[in-house]
Amino acid sequence: MRKRSITIHGHQTSVSLEDEFWQELSEIAEARNLSLNALVTEVDKVRTSSPRGGGANLSSTLRVYVLNEVRRKISPT
Repeated sequence: MRKRSITIHGHQTSVSLEDEFWQELSEIAEARNLSLNALVTEVDKVRTSSPRGGGANLSSTLRVYVLNEVRRKISPT
């Protein structure tokens, strides 16, 4: 488990994820030509605007995001 400081909407927050999730998030960000902060900000924006996602913590939301992205790679629609 690794804790990193991420800037979201202009303020810093700490996020704890396993190294494998950080690695995959970095790869997703690079593939989308985004910084890691920009990708996490996008995921957070969806989380906080969703009626169901607003209660989930950011670390959990990022894990689910990575899982969904990996699933998309395996089985593109």
